[in-house]
Amino acid sequence: MRLYHGSNTTVESPKIIVSNRALDFGVGFYLTSDYEQAAKWAKSTTLRRGSGVPTVTVFEFDDTANDLKFLKFKTANYDWLKFITSNRTNNSSGYNDKYDIIVGPVANDNTMPVINLYLSGAYDENYALKKLLTQKLKDQYTFKTDLAIRKLHLIEVITL
Repeated sequence: MRLYHGSNTTVESPKIIVSNRALDFGVGFYLTSDYEQAAKWAKSTTLRRGSGVPTVTVFEFDDTANDLKFLKFKTANYDWLKFITSNRTNNSSGYNDKYDIIVGPVANDNTMPVINLYLSGAYDENYALKKLLTQKLKDQYTFKTDLAIRKLHLIEVITL
């Protein structure tokens, strides 16, 4: 399967970079199967960092690899909501360190108001999920280990 990484630079050799930003699935190398989502990430990353050129790096990945441990969230459900909120509040307690790859919906700019209202206690889990399920959430693949990253093969680089 093809996966796309949007950034302000070409990423020929992916690496797991520890960031001070609280991300949905914690520390890892993030990709998506949706080209348009990657292009959007590339543009917003370039804008946020104030340097570089919006770039989508395309990788091939064999998603049938049986030597990797996956955690997959098929939809924005209760487990997904708890998982991303624990990561975004830095309370993940190493839960996601058991996996090579985590796959699931992305909490984007459209979903963050709902998630913030959930975190503040204004929404309960059921209402937050009801609000989230009305949105067309794109996917994200987070490669969490070097073993997983070695399974990515560079296909092409697209400068936007």
